[in-house]
Amino acid sequence: MSTESLFKPFTYKNLELKNRIVMAPMTRAQSDNGVPTQNIAEYYARRAAAEVGLILSEGTVINRTSSKNMQNIPDFYGNEALAGWKNVIEAVHQNGGKMGPQIWHVGDTRMSEDYPLAHMEKASTMTLEDIQDTIAQFVASAKSAKDLGFDVVEVHGAHGYLIDQFFWEVTNTRTDEYGGKTIKERSRFATDVIKAIRAAVGEDFTIILRLSQWKQQDYSSRLASTPAEMEEWLLPLKEAGVDIFHCSQRRFWEPEFEGSDLNFAGWAKKITGQPTITVGSVGLKGDFMSAFAGQGTEKADLTDLIRRLDNEEFDLVAVGRALLQDPQWVKKIKTGNTEELLDFSAESMAKLY
Repeated sequence: MSTESLFKPFTYKNLELKNRIVMAPMTRAQSDNGVPTQNIAEYYARRAAAEVGLILSEGTVINRTSSKNMQNIPDFYGNEALAGWKNVIEAVHQNGGKMGPQIWHVGDTRMSEDYPLAHMEKASTMTLEDIQDTIAQFVASAKSAKDLGFDVVEVHGAHGYLIDQFFWEVTNTRTDEYGGKTIKERSRFATDVIKAIRAAVGEDFTIILRLSQWKQQDYSSRLASTPAEMEEWLLPLKEAGVDIFHCSQRRFWEPEFEGSDLNFAGWAKKITGQPTITVGSVGLKGDFMSAFAGQGTEKADLTDLIRRLDNEEFDLVAVGRALLQDPQWVKKIKTGNTEELLDFSAESMAKLY
């Protein structure tokens, strides 16, 4: 199996990557009171030095009181936190890497009793003033990313968090301009966020949007049940200013719609014409839920992934747990040392190395 296509350069606007491999965002929750430490900088720099093409940070939150659901999730606002992120991007650049923060608002979710559910913001009950301030805070964090020297910014619009709660009819029961019966109508909040970020960062700074059909509240949920519905969802986001769609699946090899082998990223690229990132258990046999259940999983070959990339179904490949387990994963793939690849141990979820 040739992995040559994984190591072709990728260029889009001002973004130039040495290869097609992306480090997927993975919540670490080890930034003390929201401030990334030197250990965080070293964690990302280690992957940059090992030839990851693009690093996307763990989710970092905007300046809204309820934007996080664990104390040590990193902030992307405030002098102290931004100074920490300046240290991170400098370390990544010094090691030859490219990086963008993923900016985030968790919405009506919680992972700790420190964040009572009653205090979390809900798509269905936010006031228009809340919405406008939230958009402004997404913009402020995205602008800070550019000002600090990051190479891209990713907006987290997936997995049942705030932006996704506006997309989803179950959690968006609004009757004003931010609600509606169709996915196109419920996309208004996301398109307003992207439009405002684009206006603030300019045309050449790359904006990535992470999307998913599944929700942490319902793994079988689907926002788009047909290609036509996916067009209604994605095309307004493209028009708003999304450059790259990061298409999250639990298993990248699963077809998105009956009658086609294309996965989510494949359909997103076909519909929008924009570059896409595929993600979902790359390099591993079991999906991420096994890790949350305290289970490891065996490594898997990349034959189907390479076939799809060779067919140009998507442009970039995000790797999560395999890179969490082994910072040298990319180098091992590049040199053909696949026998040295590691199985994933759930213990890696709690480690920072």
